[in-house]
Amino acid sequence: MHTTGFTLQTRLDDGAHGKLTGCPLGRTGVIHTPHGDIETPAFIPVGTKATVKAVLPESVAAIGAQAVLANAYHLYLQPGSEIIDEAGGLSTFMNWPGPTYTDSGGFQVLSLGSGFKKVLSQEFSGTGKNDLAMAPSKERLANVDDDGVWFRSHLDGSEHRFTPEVSMRIQHELGADIMFAFDELTTLLNSRGYQEEALERTRRWAQRCLAAHRELTDSRATKPYQQLFGVIQGAQYEDLRRKAARDLGAMEVNGQRFDGFGIGGALEKENLGTIVGWVSEELPEDRARHLLGISEPDDFFAAVEAGADTFDCVNPSRVARNAAIYSPDGRFNVTRQQFKRDFGPLVPGCQCYTCTHYSRAYLHHAFKAKEMISSTLATIHNEYFTVQLVAGIRRAMADGAYTEFKKETLGRFYAGQWGRVDSAE
Repeated sequence: MHTTGFTLQTRLDDGAHGKLTGCPLGRTGVIHTPHGDIETPAFIPVGTKATVKAVLPESVAAIGAQAVLANAYHLYLQPGSEIIDEAGGLSTFMNWPGPTYTDSGGFQVLSLGSGFKKVLSQEFSGTGKNDLAMAPSKERLANVDDDGVWFRSHLDGSEHRFTPEVSMRIQHELGADIMFAFDELTTLLNSRGYQEEALERTRRWAQRCLAAHRELTDSRATKPYQQLFGVIQGAQYEDLRRKAARDLGAMEVNGQRFDGFGIGGALEKENLGTIVGWVSEELPEDRARHLLGISEPDDFFAAVEAGADTFDCVNPSRVARNAAIYSPDGRFNVTRQQFKRDFGPLVPGCQCYTCTHYSRAYLHHAFKAKEMISSTLATIHNEYFTVQLVAGIRRAMADGAYTEFKKETLGRFYAGQWGRVDSAE
């Protein structure tokens, strides 16, 4: 029988080089789940619909991934959380033997409600004129009230209702080892007043999630315990972020408290480390912290130093399907003409399956020919690169070599002999 919870192991300032100035929050640890342990820091690949797109679960395991994250909203709509429950839970259903996460559906409240695919950052904020902002030529598909959200399915237009209690029921039926409380995600376009209103709504929803989680855990006592993470919002306001962290960190309902915390919401890249630091300073040290939706090397280092333990993002697989390849020297597009007759591996020295079996010339051909194997091979490599990068950060922290590892890694990646390419949707 596996235990659940989080064990703190070493701190970033515990290395051989003594205290690392400015990074008192960085740490290594272990998250314990019924499907195994997750050594942190760790990157969690996203398998939105119970699959990491184009890749077999066996390949996900081979790249070193310790867990995967699926989307409660999408799985609720198709095939239905009750189907996955009947199958024995998400891990059994998708043939993934390791730990699983599910998000709450809160992100879809924003993305569907505003018609944007992904809106976490904008060039301006707080005007107060954008609390009901919509993407151009999009129909509002979700409407938030204090009790929950009504939304229309993007698949068939049917109407559905999500509340904290519904989200908890769905996630219990999905059976993930770690799940997230239902929250309202705002954008940087929202006014300060709306941020405060949404944060208070999220706080009340968090209490309802804890109560529902306790009831469902008791009624499903034959099932393994599922950890519930509260989600910290507050955009880029220090007082709101700190208040949210204090509120959820101390929250307890019917003897149930949060097992860990997700750090989500609207923030600009340059403020990422600062915001994570505000939150980490307020949260209990004995519980894990998951930062939602990051995958760039500099973001990992900033977040780790500020106290984040795990991360997820669709980006490594998304850009892979558009021929963008991660390398220690930056990202490059394998469909460029220069790779047509390049019979070397995607990245010399890389030990992933793709690099040890296929050439740049082959992937160049597969993408040009629009063969499905192109997405599979590129995704294997990008996920391997990302998982191993964060694993390298963990090793460097434990070995007291973090400063040198950071300097070398970021110096190479952002010097970029091939240059970087923009993420493609």
